[in-house]
Amino acid sequence: MCDQSSGAKIEAMGLIFENDLHDEFGTWPIAYIPFGGPDFGEIRAIGRTVGSGDDSAFYEAWVAAGDRVAAEAAMAEDRGHKSSARDLFLRASAFYGASYHLLYGAPVDPRLVTAFRKQVEVFDRGLKLFDPPIVPMRIPFEDTSLPAYFIPAFGRAREIRPTLVLTNGYDATITDMYFGSAVAALRRGYHCLLFDGPGQGELLFVQGLHLRPDWETVVRAVLDVAVTIATVDPARIALSGWSLGGYLAPRAASDEPRLAACIADPGLWGIADPYRAYVAKLGVTAQAATNLGDLDQPILDRMMQAISSEPEMRWKIIQRGFWVHGVDNLCDYLRSAEQFTMTGRAEAIACPTLLTMAENDVLAARAQTFFEKLCCPKKALVRFSAAEGADGHCEMGNRSLLNRRVLDWLDDTLRII
Repeated sequence: MCDQSSGAKIEAMGLIFENDLHDEFGTWPIAYIPFGGPDFGEIRAIGRTVGSGDDSAFYEAWVAAGDRVAAEAAMAEDRGHKSSARDLFLRASAFYGASYHLLYGAPVDPRLVTAFRKQVEVFDRGLKLFDPPIVPMRIPFEDTSLPAYFIPAFGRAREIRPTLVLTNGYDATITDMYFGSAVAALRRGYHCLLFDGPGQGELLFVQGLHLRPDWETVVRAVLDVAVTIATVDPARIALSGWSLGGYLAPRAASDEPRLAACIADPGLWGIADPYRAYVAKLGVTAQAATNLGDLDQPILDRMMQAISSEPEMRWKIIQRGFWVHGVDNLCDYLRSAEQFTMTGRAEAIACPTLLTMAENDVLAARAQTFFEKLCCPKKALVRFSAAEGADGHCEMGNRSLLNRRVLDWLDDTLRII
C-alpha cells in the first residue's frame, strides 16, 4: 500500500517527467506513437534517465536515445533491412527534435543546432529509403529558400492526387508535422508538402530569419512550386496549420485563391489575445489592453516580473517569443504580436475552412468568434473534449482522433475517393 507522502509525490509530478516543463515537451512524442514515432516505453525510459536533472540532462537524454536509434537504423541498413532502417531513421529524428525546445533563445545555443542537424540528417536518410526515394526540396523565397519535402501518398506515388500543404507554428519543425499530421494524410491517399517558413526550423536556427505575419506571401511561394509537381492536382490543394499555424494558415487563405480548403488547428484569432487575459490578472482594464504594445512602462515592468517568475511563461515569451520575433524586450514583443491577427482578414477567406476548438486550450478561446466571422461557402468548427482525451493544445493526447475527423471533413470537401 502506498502511503500519503508517496502519493503526494506522484501527484506533484508530471505524467512521465518530474519537472513540469520537461513533462510538457517530453510527452509531445506520445502523440506520434500511432504514426511511427518513439514508443511509450522509450519515452518513459528517457523520463527516468532525466529524473530530477536540469534542462541539460533533458537534452542529453533525448540526444543519447536518438543516437542509439540512429545507430540501430544504420545497422539495419547495412544488413539490407530497408524497411526497418527507414522506420528507425525517421523515429530517431523525433528523438532529436524533442531534445532542444528548452534551449530556445538568443544567442542560439550550439547544442540546439547540433541536435537539429542530426534530426535533419536522419530524417533525410529515412525518407530516401521510400520507394520512390524522397529527397529534400528548396523553395525559392525572397533572398533565401525554404526547406521542404514533397511526400507522395503511400502506395499511390505516381497518381495525380489531392495535396495537403502543412505549415508549422511557433516551435515545432518539419519532423513534428510529419508524425503529427502527414503520416495520417499519406495513409489516407493525400500527397503532402511540408515546409518551414521564416521563424521556424532551419530559417530561425541557422538563417536567423524571424516570424512574419503576412503568411500569404510565404504560402504563395510554396504554391508556386506545388502546382509545378506533376502528380499534384492543382484544383485540390489544401492548407493545414497547427498551433500558431492555426493563425498562419487562415491568414494565408485570406489572400490565396488557389487553395481548395483550409484547416486551422486551433482556430487562432491572434497571438496577442491570450496575453490580454494574462494582463487582466495584473489589474489591467480591458480598454487599456486593447493594444498591448501601448501599455505603460510600469505595467510592462509588472508583467515582466510576473513572467520571469513563472517558468512556463518565461519560456514562452522571453526564450521563445523574443527570439522568434527578433526582439529583446517585452514592449517590442507585444507590438509584434499585435500584428498577428485575423481582424479584417477572416471575412476574406473564400475556400472551405475547418477550425478546431479543444477543451482547455487557451489558444482556442476565440475559435467560436472566428468561426462566426467566416463568410466562406462551407465551414466547420470541430470540438474536442477532455472526455475523449483530446483536450489541450493541438489535441496531442489523442492526435489520432484529430486526424480522423479532419481528414474525413477534407475527404468530403474535396470529394476524395
